[in-house]
Amino acid sequence: MLNEKIKNIQPLDKNIFKQTQNRLDNLTKPQGSLGRLEELAKQITAITEKENPVLEKKTIFTLAGDHGIVDEGVSAYPKEVTLQMVYNFIKGGAGINVLAKHIGAKVVVADLGVASKLQITNDKSQRFRDKKINYGTKNFAKGPAMSKEEAVKSIETGMELVEEELAGGVDPEESRRDLYRIDIIGTGDMGIGNTTPSSAITSVICSVPVEEVTGRGTGINDKALKNKISAIKKGIEINKPDAKNGIDVLSKVGGYEIGGLAGIILAGAIHRIPVVIDGFISGAAALLAYTIQPITKDYLIASHCSVEQGHSIILKHLGLKPILDLNLRLGEGTGAALAISIAEASCKILTQMATFQNAGVSTKN
Repeated sequence: MLNEKIKNIQPLDKNIFKQTQNRLDNLTKPQGSLGRLEELAKQITAITEKENPVLEKKTIFTLAGDHGIVDEGVSAYPKEVTLQMVYNFIKGGAGINVLAKHIGAKVVVADLGVASKLQITNDKSQRFRDKKINYGTKNFAKGPAMSKEEAVKSIETGMELVEEELAGGVDPEESRRDLYRIDIIGTGDMGIGNTTPSSAITSVICSVPVEEVTGRGTGINDKALKNKISAIKKGIEINKPDAKNGIDVLSKVGGYEIGGLAGIILAGAIHRIPVVIDGFISGAAALLAYTIQPITKDYLIASHCSVEQGHSIILKHLGLKPILDLNLRLGEGTGAALAISIAEASCKILTQMATFQNAGVSTKN
């Protein structure tokens, strides 16, 4: 199914970029004076193939999973925090809930690999999805994080989440397709220890030493950082992931929620929906999606540059320029939420500003 679906990902039409630039140049402003907003407007118009794109329906997917590599002492927090934070998302008390409400976005929380069984009943506020593939990955310092079948399933599960939302989600009140759509997607994550697999993925795919892509995550000390780097090196040496095969990399040193995010990114490209990626973990997922189908990067908008040092290396590898630089490192989709607001502003500039002719304003000599 995965191979069949990604065949539908098409390059963006360069003519749309030219046509949109002509429109922007005729608005009541000096040419190019709105900088990145103009770039975003062109990209979103080309992605959606809509002359007047509207980013009204915003959905942020926050995927959760645990990691066996935590057994190596790579995180400042215990594994139980993943489960606790998922409950916090559902109750609406997390950073992503606040920022999603601020921009008018829906949050979809999904369990792809939390190490405990969640007790969720009758949730409609955040529309929790139980998509558990397994109870956390295995410790990749001792062998593959997951089977290749699980890696494929995690990607396909991410795609399935997007498909469900496009079909109206699971709420009977939204069962009519014409009542619901997704105009723009944001990606987010929750998983104690997930900067470790993200560092491994980045090191392998970008061909960069582990030391250069590994940061402090949740705030580990120097000793723990040294141990984290050692564990990643050991995992790469033992598993020998193939840098040109995204599924192989995911299965050997990845995480279920990271694979799910890669699937969401691929699904966004399939359905011509702009995808705003969050920080380091979403960036690692973007690397996997790019390795599976390189055209996917044209559908991506980088929300911000994370404090995690490997993130800037990911963005450079993908050729993406972050919109924001706010020293963020929370994850959850918080950076994506903030950048979605700016993406929406770029479309309003394109569709709501007057032209020189309509406003009766003289053009330059």
